[in-house]
Amino acid sequence: MTDLERPPSSLPGVRYGAVVRHADARGSFRELWRASAYPSAGIPAELSGVSGSRFVQANLSVSAAGVLRGLHYHRRQLDRWIVATGRAFVALVDVRPAAAGDGAAVVETRELGADEWVEIPAGVAHGFLAREPLELVYLVTAEFDDSDELGFAWDDPAVGVPWPLPIAETGDGSPILSDRDRSNPTLADLVARLRA
Repeated sequence: MTDLERPPSSLPGVRYGAVVRHADARGSFRELWRASAYPSAGIPAELSGVSGSRFVQANLSVSAAGVLRGLHYHRRQLDRWIVATGRAFVALVDVRPAAAGDGAAVVETRELGADEWVEIPAGVAHGFLAREPLELVYLVTAEFDDSDELGFAWDDPAVGVPWPLPIAETGDGSPILSDRDRSNPTLADLVARLRA
């Protein structure tokens, strides 16, 4: 598997790339992940938060244009997102400095298209806005565990993610949100809970 180079992230442990698409008259083939891409076929503890981690679950998220998912936060899980079809405006918020009391959270955004991927280490909150109908494959290093399914408000003004709003597809310009994402606390409230 050859990952195509992308500009590096400013956030420690975050990596971007793209998979190679092999196409012919029949269609196409894409290799999404290979264990040998990591030392000792595992994921380094500094990226996943857990020593000797491996991907243990794969998911497919399908979103209509205008859907915003996030901002979600994990303490014990690395995510690898791969855009299968569509375009996603991806927002990453490095919560590690704020959680440790060493500074403010750091925001990074990027638009990803088909075949592009991002690896998101534990401690970096993540969310995306579907810019068009979107299929997102994601591999994770922990099976679903609602005790590690945390999050904070996608529109927290103290964080200031520059979401590309208004959204034409929704009629009123606001994103389509789940009940959970609509009711998430502020980052300051989440950090206070994590320190308690």
